[in-house]
Amino acid sequence: MSERADNGATKICVRCHVAGRVQGVFYRASARHEAQQLGIKGYARNLLDGRVEVVACGSVEAIEALQAWLSKGPAGANVTGVSCETIHYHEYQGFSVA
Repeated sequence: MSERADNGATKICVRCHVAGRVQGVFYRASARHEAQQLGIKGYARNLLDGRVEVVACGSVEAIEALQAWLSKGPAGANVTGVSCETIHYHEYQGFSVA
């Protein structure tokens, strides 16, 4: 489920579903910016039910910081819930918005 980075830090991946007013408020683009600042790779995409799915892979500390940000989101968002689960580690090339 996790992997070791060259510097010995544990790297993990999580899949988070973010509910609330999170579509049409630059949530995904803002999540990409936060992820890139933290050195996280993965993606953010809109789901048909109005939620945003974020898959994030990086150091445990960076993932925890991103999860804290996900619960707030950018100005204009109104996050009502975030659920995250650890998933099998995958090495993404960057952080994309789908």
